[in-house]
Amino acid sequence: MRGIAKIVALTALTCLIGVAVADDQDTVDYRKHVMKSLGEQVGAIDMIVAKKAPPDAFAVHLKTIAIIASQAKVAFEANVPGGNSKPEVWSHWADFAKRLDAMTAAAAGLAKDADAAQAATVGPKVRTALDCEGCHTAYMVPPKS
Repeated sequence: MRGIAKIVALTALTCLIGVAVADDQDTVDYRKHVMKSLGEQVGAIDMIVAKKAPPDAFAVHLKTIAIIASQAKVAFEANVPGGNSKPEVWSHWADFAKRLDAMTAAAAGLAKDADAAQAATVGPKVRTALDCEGCHTAYMVPPKS
């Protein structure tokens, strides 16, 4: 009877470990989707600035960035290494979170008064205001080329 109990206990433990690994991978995958969404919105703004896309949705893209940036902070709260995230995301959490808060505020602020006519003048300031590069330098492992 003790042998069966050990087998059941080991099986249960194995299942729990499998769930934990799946949960961690799900967390990493979710973060990747959120960050990809941010990149896609910035890419759309870049196209508008380059006059390769209509400027009508300029403010909408900025509002979307503000929403996604606030969700990115939530997506990174769990200390789950993986993806392109450096360990500094969690060891310097206060700075990382502050940067995402600043991105949220900057995008919301730019969106507040932005319209299609301002896309040409406000658009080039978006990347600087959002500080994508600064954050990526500090907290992202560069993609392998």
